[in-house]
Amino acid sequence: MVTDRTLLIVEDDADFARTLGRSFQRRGYDVSIAPSPEAVREHIAARTPDYAVVDLKLGTESGLGCVKALHANSPDTIIVVLTGYASIGTAVEAIKLGASHYLAKPSNSDDIEEAFRRTEGDVAAPLPSRTTSIKTLEWEHINQVLAETDFNISEAARRLGMHRRTLARKLEKKQVP
Repeated sequence: MVTDRTLLIVEDDADFARTLGRSFQRRGYDVSIAPSPEAVREHIAARTPDYAVVDLKLGTESGLGCVKALHANSPDTIIVVLTGYASIGTAVEAIKLGASHYLAKPSNSDDIEEAFRRTEGDVAAPLPSRTTSIKTLEWEHINQVLAETDFNISEAARRLGMHRRTLARKLEKKQVP
């Protein structure tokens, strides 16, 4: 099927990527899947997607680097960051790097397609009433430093004052909200 709606799904969970891809194919999108930042770079060297869904956590790497690469390749690509590790810090960084939207999991293809269509912010968005935990603050700070160092784990660990392996272990753990 030839379509003018190309979608790149950047997701390291093969089952989830395949399921999401099938859903978007049924909606008329030409879908490609990239499981890693390297695969994203290879893909955009060959073809620029109209839309992209980027998982924030790709193994031990951050998906924010993929957002940056996609936006640098084509500022017109509509990028939605999808994450089970939502935080204010990573949401701000994703938008600064070129994402159009930032959705917390679980989100389905309806939510993602709605995010593709929305071009303006929502002034009626609800304000959170919960205080931020120490773990969440740590997670946000780590992601901010990673973004500042262009996702160089060694440099980020140095700036955070921790061993590189300690930082890698922290990135492997699931964030506690």
